Formats: sequence, C-alpha cells, structure tokens
Amino acid sequence: MPLTPDTKDWTWVLQRPCAECGFDPAQVTRVTLAPRTREAARAVAVALDAPAAAQRPDDSTWSVLEYAAHVRDVCRIMGARLRLMLQEDDPLFANWDQDATAVEERYAEQDPAVVAVGLEQAAAELATAWKQVPVDAWDRPGRRSNGSVFTVWTLGVYALHDLEHHRHDVTR
Repeated sequence: MPLTPDTKDWTWVLQRPCAECGFDPAQVTRVTLAPRTREAARAVAVALDAPAAAQRPDDSTWSVLEYAAHVRDVCRIMGARLRLMLQEDDPLFANWDQDATAVEERYAEQDPAVVAVGLEQAAAELATAWKQVPVDAWDRPGRRSNGSVFTVWTLGVYALHDLEHHRHDVTR
C-alpha cells in the first residue's frame, strides 16, 4: 500500500532519513531533484517487466503494477501542484485520496506496458518542471486541504521521497 505518514506531521520526511527505504533528505539538492525523480520512476517502470508484476505478494501489499500506477499518479499530482504553486499565491490543493484512486482507476487491472509509458512520461514532465523552477520561487507556498503547508522545495523533497520509497518497495 502507499506510504502514508501521519498527515498532521509529514515533515519527518524533511528532517531525517527514512528507516525503511534509506532516503536521506539532506542528500537532495535542487540539482539532483530532477534526475533522481527520473531514476526512481525508471526503476519502478523496469520492475513492471517481472513476470509476477501484477500479483500481490500478500493481501495487504500492492503489486508492482499497483505501485507503478500510483507512482505515475504521484508524478502527475505533484506536477499539477507545482504548477499551481508557481502560478498562484498560496494555492489550496484539491484533496487526493490515493487509496480511493487506486480502486476507482483499477490500478490492478491496468496494462503494465501502458502504465510504464505513462509513468516515464509523467516523471519526465515532473523532472523537467523541477529543472525549470525559477531561483526565486523555491519558497513559494501551497497548502493541502488538511492545512499542511508546503513550499515548492519541500513539495519536491516530499515527492522524491515518495518515488524513491516506492522504488524500494518494488525492487527489494
């Protein structure tokens, strides 16, 4: 299932390495954000080639296919949020229920080849967007519906952790 840190305190992602996947926010820079976004997504897309990619390892864990569809959608959602933050002053993000999306979009039934292409395209677009953030825009704010405040920078680190964490989920 997707990574779901306490929505009231998501900032742990920015403060310390993740004990599960090893992500270290201190190692992320504006220069590395885009290539690491592409690399994580590419690793998830490659994992779709496994013969059992559509099979869940157990009832409570997503299949590689489901993780890949989720990562594709994370890239899309984060790209949309980034665009909002660059275009509007302190935008409020639409709520995104990732678990409901997985069911509604039937992640488990999607074509792995189509998901792979969509994932790499969404990651490439997000990576390009990170590279194009103006120097003076990294501190622009945006808010989740629960009141959590992000800056362009913290959104980038948060998104990268999500991608790299799910790469870990599908490649371990």
